[in-house]
Amino acid sequence: MAAPILSYEGLGLIQGEGWLFRGLDLYIGERDRLALIGRNGAGKTTLLKCLADMIDPDKGKRTIVPGTNVVLLEQDPSMDGFDTLEAWVLHGADAPQAHEAAAIADQLGIDLSRPTETASGGERRRAAIARAVAQNPDVLLLDEPTNHLDLGAIEWLEEWLKRFTGAFIVISHDRTFLTRLTRSCIWLDRGQLRRAEIGFGGFDAWTERVFDEEARAAEKLDAKLKLELHWLQRGVTARRRRNQGRLAKLHEMRAQRAAMLGAAGTAKLALTKDDVRSKTVIEADDVSKGYGERPIIRDFSLRIQRGDRIGIVGPNGAGKTTLLKLLTGEIKPDSGKVTQARTLSGIVIDQQRKLMDPAKRVKDMLADGGDWINVRGAKKHIKGYLKDFLFDPSLTEAPIGSLSGGERSRLLLAREFAREANLLVLDEPTNDLDLETLDLLQEVIADYEGTVLIVSHDRDFLDRTVTITSGLDGSGKVDIVAGGYEDWVRQRYEAHRSPAKAGAQGAAKAARDRAPGLRPSPANKLSYKDQRDYDRLPGEIERLEAQVAADEAALHDADLYARDPERFTELTERIARNRTEIEAAELRWLEVAEMAEQLGA
Repeated sequence: MAAPILSYEGLGLIQGEGWLFRGLDLYIGERDRLALIGRNGAGKTTLLKCLADMIDPDKGKRTIVPGTNVVLLEQDPSMDGFDTLEAWVLHGADAPQAHEAAAIADQLGIDLSRPTETASGGERRRAAIARAVAQNPDVLLLDEPTNHLDLGAIEWLEEWLKRFTGAFIVISHDRTFLTRLTRSCIWLDRGQLRRAEIGFGGFDAWTERVFDEEARAAEKLDAKLKLELHWLQRGVTARRRRNQGRLAKLHEMRAQRAAMLGAAGTAKLALTKDDVRSKTVIEADDVSKGYGERPIIRDFSLRIQRGDRIGIVGPNGAGKTTLLKLLTGEIKPDSGKVTQARTLSGIVIDQQRKLMDPAKRVKDMLADGGDWINVRGAKKHIKGYLKDFLFDPSLTEAPIGSLSGGERSRLLLAREFAREANLLVLDEPTNDLDLETLDLLQEVIADYEGTVLIVSHDRDFLDRTVTITSGLDGSGKVDIVAGGYEDWVRQRYEAHRSPAKAGAQGAAKAARDRAPGLRPSPANKLSYKDQRDYDRLPGEIERLEAQVAADEAALHDADLYARDPERFTELTERIARNRTEIEAAELRWLEVAEMAEQLGA
C-alpha cells in the first residue's frame, strides 16, 4: 500500500457536552475515491473541515505530504460581502487563476458576473465548483456537490471527477453519483469510523454484515444494549428490506400506467372506463405556456390519478417549476386547460430550511411548544413522532440552530408530513438528506395515499419512487414515460435509435452507390470514434442488460446472503456497476445517434 498523502490519527472533537467523535484514524492515498457516509449530525461535514485544516480538533495528529493542495467544496459557502460571483470565486490568497476559473465556469454554463444577491442556488453551487476545480487540488473534499445542480451539471462533474488525477472524498445523498465514482467507503457511525475497499454499490451489503455481526455480539451484552441495537436495525436494515417489497409494488403500478399511456412518448392518457375519470385529481388538456417569444410548455396533456407519483426532470431553466405551477393551479396556461379536483388539498415541501428560526426549539416547530402533534388527524406524542423520523426523542428541547443542515431538512419533512392533504408537492426534497433519511422518505412516499409531484435531480430517488416521469428538454416539449428516470432515458434512447440507425444506414448505402472518385466531405460524417461508438454500443448495452438480468435472478435466492455473503456482495456490486455503465452507454449512444440523424438529414 502506497504511503498516504493526508492522514489523521486519533482524531477527536468535543461538541457541546460530549465527544462528537474520538479516536478516528483516516488515511487518504493519492488516487483514493472515497464515499463518506453517515447520518445527518454524525459529524461528516465537521470531519471534512478537520481534514481541510479549517477546524482545530481536541485530539489527533494531522500529517500531510508537503506541497499537497487540499481544497474543500463547502455545502453552503457564505458569499456575503461580495458583489458578484466572480468576486467571490477570485477572493483570498488561495484564489485560482482568473482564466482557469473562467474556463471552468464556461463549461458549467455559469455567468460569473452575476450579482451574488440575485444568484440562484444552482448558480452559486456552480460558481463554488468552478473555484474548487480551478484551484488545482491534489485532495478534493466535496460536501453534497450535487445539491441545486441540474442533471447536465451533475454529469459534467461526474466526467471531470473520472478524469481527476488526485484523490477525493465525497459526501452525497445521490446514490447514482456515488455508485459511478467511488471505489472505497468510509462510514461514520455512532462516533466510529469504518472503512471498506468497496465502491458505494456494495455499501448496503457491507452494512448488513456489520449489523449482523453486532447483533451476534449483542447476545453477550445486557438487555439495554440489545434493545438499542434492535431499534437501530428496525430503523435502518428492516426499512431497506421493506422498501424492496415497495419497489415490486411500484413496478406493478408503472405497468398499469404504461398500459394507459398509448404510444411511446405521447402525452395524453387514453380513457376507457368511467372510474378512471372519477379517480382523476389533475387534468391538463393541450396546455401551452411561454414567456415572451420563448415557449416553455407546448401542447401538454396528462391525466393524473389519485395515487400517482409524478417525477419532473430536466435541466435548469427548462420549465420544471413552470410545469409544477401549472399543474397545481398557481399559474394559468396561455392556452389549453388545467382542471383540479374540487377536493384537492395540497402541501408544498420546498427548500425552506434557511427560513427556519434557529432560536426556536424542535417542539416549537412541530407542536407549537406542546408535547402532542396532530398527525393527519390523529394525536401522537412528539417524542414518538421524532423517533419515526430518525431523531433522538430527547431532542424536543433542542434549538433548531444546533441541528445540522440535514437534520433541519428532516425536521421540515416531519412537520409537513403531519399535515392533512391529498396532494404532496416536493421540490428537490433530497437536498441535504442522508441516505437513511432518503430510505425513510421513500417509505413515506410509498405509503402515502394521495398524489405526489416530485421535482428532483436525484436519479436513483426517482427510480425508487415515481410511477410516471415527465421530462423537459427546454424546447417546450414534455416527454411522458411510465417509470422512473432510467426508463425516461431508455425511451429517449430507443426513440432516437431506430430512425437514426435507419438514417445512418441509408446514408452509408448512398455513399457506396456514388461514383468511385467521389468521397463524402469529412465535415459530413461521424468521426472514427463517434462511428465506432455508434456501431458498438447497442451490442454492449444488450450484453450488460443480460448480465444484470442473470445476476438479479441469482439474488432471488432468499438464502444466498446467509449461505454465501461474499457471492451476495459480488452480485450486488456488479449489478450496480453494470446499471451505471448501461446508463452511461445509453446517453453516449443517444448523443452520437442524434449526430448521425442530423448528418442523415
